[in-house]
Amino acid sequence: MEQPHTRAQRKKRRKLRPFRTLFALLFVGFIAGGLYSVWQYNQGKELAAGNKPDSGTFRGDPADARQPYIENYLLLGVDDDGSGKSRSDTMLLASWNRESGKVKLVSFMRDIYADIPGYKSYKLNTAYYLGGVQLAKDTISGMFGVPIHHYAVTDFDNFEKLIDIAAPNGVTIDVEKEMSEKIGVTLLPGVHDLNGKELLGYARFRADREGDFGRVDRQQKVIAALKDEIVSPKTLTRLPKLAGAATGYVETDIGGMDGLQKVMRAILSGGVEIERMTVPEEGTYSFASYPHAGSVLEIDVPANREALGKFLDLPLTETGASAFAN
Repeated sequence: MEQPHTRAQRKKRRKLRPFRTLFALLFVGFIAGGLYSVWQYNQGKELAAGNKPDSGTFRGDPADARQPYIENYLLLGVDDDGSGKSRSDTMLLASWNRESGKVKLVSFMRDIYADIPGYKSYKLNTAYYLGGVQLAKDTISGMFGVPIHHYAVTDFDNFEKLIDIAAPNGVTIDVEKEMSEKIGVTLLPGVHDLNGKELLGYARFRADREGDFGRVDRQQKVIAALKDEIVSPKTLTRLPKLAGAATGYVETDIGGMDGLQKVMRAILSGGVEIERMTVPEEGTYSFASYPHAGSVLEIDVPANREALGKFLDLPLTETGASAFAN
């Protein structure tokens, strides 16, 4: 006769069997998901090999001991003028608070008349032309008292390709007017799903009364739309391929799997709200022209430096000035 404790053990094993099966399935799924991510990453990396720009060396600022959770990224979109050298047509600073998950985005107008270290004053976008990403970083840090820890640079052809990987069905944008002049595409008013070329054209359009100010506003609008696209569940599975492609299409001081992990942390930490600012602020600039620089924006540097410090919550000294200075 079967012993009672033997029957009890068999019943217990039967009860545990579904949990063991579930655990095994989860384990296999985890391994398969990891292998798929690596495969996607490598596929993207091979796709984009050898296409990123060369922006020279970069020395980022050290993290502030009072705000070690803040990471500031200089994001540059560059355009070759045909000579083999590029100007930074788009200049953004993305400030990520790892504790709160919040992201703040600052756009710098390219026509700001800037004090470029080692050179006479030119438009701000000329700093990259003269000395690559380091000179662009030093110029912005020096003028506005903001630390810059990391950077990312891409050209416009690569931007188009990255968009088509991240959003193969397009990025939803409400186009406010007809746009076609000097952007290579024709966009009609209304809500449209724009591919990489169309989205770039939308972000670069400035043939209206708003000029560069309207273009900067559209660039921020594009960033917000891309954020919405990337945090959507349908896009998360494409992130490894996007990160792999970025290693070839984007020049940066963070990359590879480490870069992918940073992106995932930013997305999953809840950092979906983007606060935005444009430099110069309204009422703090005037138009001027110089023979060597053309039409420029002369700005009230102290006023914009103070406004930027408040927007980014930079630590202040006892005098009320930004504690960061070159």
